[in-house]
Amino acid sequence: MRQTMFRPAAAAAAGLTAIVLLSAAAAQAETLRIRYNISLLGLSLGAASLTGTVSPDAYRLDVSAKVTGLASALGRSTGAASASGAIVKGRLSPATYATTAANSKETRTVRMSFSGGSVSGLDVSPPFEEKPGRIPLTEDSKRNVLDPLGALLMTVPAGQPLLGSAACERAIPVFDGNTRFTITLSFKGLKKVSGKGYEGDVAVCAVRYTPIAGHRPERKATKFMAENKNIEVWLAPLEGPRVLVPYYLSVATQIGTTTLNVEDFQVSAGR
Repeated sequence: MRQTMFRPAAAAAAGLTAIVLLSAAAAQAETLRIRYNISLLGLSLGAASLTGTVSPDAYRLDVSAKVTGLASALGRSTGAASASGAIVKGRLSPATYATTAANSKETRTVRMSFSGGSVSGLDVSPPFEEKPGRIPLTEDSKRNVLDPLGALLMTVPAGQPLLGSAACERAIPVFDGNTRFTITLSFKGLKKVSGKGYEGDVAVCAVRYTPIAGHRPERKATKFMAENKNIEVWLAPLEGPRVLVPYYLSVATQIGTTTLNVEDFQVSAGR
């Protein structure tokens, strides 16, 4: 009799605990709506948006970009990407990635699936053209990597300041479906920003690019980027899930400095 009476009570207690835990997790989720302006030498080239939901244990992101203004007169160019995955013990574990890029000449779609942090499925349509001198991709090139979109999220371990050196100090292995490279961030300090939807500190990181495979080492653009010491990103914090996202990006290129500036930064509690 006691056992029969205990079970409903235990079930009710477990159910209440689950509701409390789920409510806490939901409260920590953040919904992103961020718009950026892309410029070269101070001239507007286009616009980009980053939307999605990030919680302590999962993420879903969507990005879109297009050429606008005078640059659009040189040719149509648009792109969109989406990615999803889990956050396990403070580390990203990608699940899916898809991107479509189009210009006046062609449209290409890349789709990837992941398992255990490695690429388990890859479809590129149309396939990338093989070029002489290209460093071949291997199966190792697709292991323990992030997709380009998931690489935008910087997780910070519990117990570390969200806006301290841990925001930047990392090497990010990235595979985009055609090339494997590493993005290395190092902490430069904090900067206070205000307006456009966010007011507070951002972490300022120096960025270096290291090509690993799928690239052509003799290309001038590849050499330039591998030696480029003028790349900087500012990261804004999302308190609930303990991650940071790009607020500003500056990249020196062969024809001038390209920047990604926030136009509107909106973060709200999500489910």
